[in-house]
Amino acid sequence: MRIAEIGVTTLVYAYPPPHGFRYAGGACTHRLTSLVEVRTECGRTGLGSAYAHPDMVRITVEGHLAPLLAGQDPREVEQLWRMMHLETRWYGRKGAAVAALGAVDTALWDLRGQAAGMSVRKLLAPDARDVVPAYASGLLWHDDEGSIAEEAARHAADGFRRMKMRLGYGGARDLAMVDAVRRGAGPGHDLMVDGSMRYTAEEAPRLAEQLAARGIFWFEEPFEPEAVEAYAALRRIARVPIAAGENEFGQDGFRELLRERAVDIVQADASRAGGISVVAAVGRAAAPLGVRLAPHTWSDALAVIANAQVVAALPNAITVEVDRTGTPFINDLLEEPLVIRDGLLQLPHGPGLGIRLNRATVERLRLPPGAPLPAGQYSDMRFAPPLPDGGSA
Repeated sequence: MRIAEIGVTTLVYAYPPPHGFRYAGGACTHRLTSLVEVRTECGRTGLGSAYAHPDMVRITVEGHLAPLLAGQDPREVEQLWRMMHLETRWYGRKGAAVAALGAVDTALWDLRGQAAGMSVRKLLAPDARDVVPAYASGLLWHDDEGSIAEEAARHAADGFRRMKMRLGYGGARDLAMVDAVRRGAGPGHDLMVDGSMRYTAEEAPRLAEQLAARGIFWFEEPFEPEAVEAYAALRRIARVPIAAGENEFGQDGFRELLRERAVDIVQADASRAGGISVVAAVGRAAAPLGVRLAPHTWSDALAVIANAQVVAALPNAITVEVDRTGTPFINDLLEEPLVIRDGLLQLPHGPGLGIRLNRATVERLRLPPGAPLPAGQYSDMRFAPPLPDGGSA
């Protein structure tokens, strides 16, 4: 089996007004993701996805990596990851280049599983589970406590036993909204809190103490990702588990988080950090240190399944994230939608990732190559409107 071609498809979705959401970073109007398909000479297709600037993903994959990978055996995943890393290291190591090669890596794992007639999780661990805990990721900024409590109640009614909210309101309002979500979710539900990188080294310990008193499952990203020393200092004194890693890349980046004992829960994401290979390696490196793995996923259902395959295989992996903001990248991207029962994501039983793309959804949301992204706030990325003279802000 040999690689014949590799293609990238950018998907863009605009939330219809007045939908979308508000959060500490602004008002989200659009979402995007990049799908990568690795096709072989024998007709198989492996799937991956990258959550990064789509133009950078395309030029890295199609303009640089695809010619190097042509004719290679896709089952040689470890060797090909090493080759892609070495070839992109001079301009990559972190950021879009790592996300791009990670999408290829995930697609290679998909092909390896297809060739072996086994799911990716069984390739990683023969005793891997077929279900994994999942949490509802939503509960962004609301105007009042009643509204956010109602959303929490909806997630509980949809079968989630865990959910995550965003803070960054500041002051007493943060805790008032936490208490409202607790009321809405009802007893027996785990609540995670995302700090949205909005707290100082002085503020975070005080908030962490209040969150610990409320039994919060974890306190995520109170600081910017570069503030490793601040994370380590907080972890030494906090009684609530500290989580981070969605903005980290490659094994080297996570090695620093683990070496500094900066987190209790590490959040490597296959669509950002370097693919299934990196998420599995990070989880295994974390285990001897007593650190748990809970992958971040904010892009698409393909990435959810890729991360879930690793969670199913590793004993220190505890949960996967499922975006509940109403994006078709989660709800409509796959032929067989994600299924959550009693808080557990049901994993597909087919070989590889075990999924197929809903081609109608892909075609509906596809951005033609070379077309500009519509102006807007894409959650983590902002694309400014063009100036009257055709330039950009």
